[in-house]
Amino acid sequence: MTIVVLGTLRFPPANIPAVLPRLHDLVETTRARDGCIAYDVAEDPFDRGLIRFSELWPDMASLEAHLKAPHIEPWRVAARAAGLISRSFTAYEAANPKPV
Repeated sequence: MTIVVLGTLRFPPANIPAVLPRLHDLVETTRARDGCIAYDVAEDPFDRGLIRFSELWPDMASLEAHLKAPHIEPWRVAARAAGLISRSFTAYEAANPKPV
């Protein structure tokens, strides 16, 4: 069963330039090593400082392994150092995902 994750991180808008290189490293490492189907991140163009995540994982075990991967904790430390204000992620099971 495919797992869909939607999430947001909020930073002070002035800190986004410092966040982006670390975020780029997180995304590239995750895509290369963690077995995701898709892992996409973007700053909301209408809400500066809000970073949106959309992720697809082949199963819950893959997502759980990603959350324990060695590159995740350094990212979390960097995010806190950059003034992380809020974090919200939700995982959904997609029984029969179909393109629309």
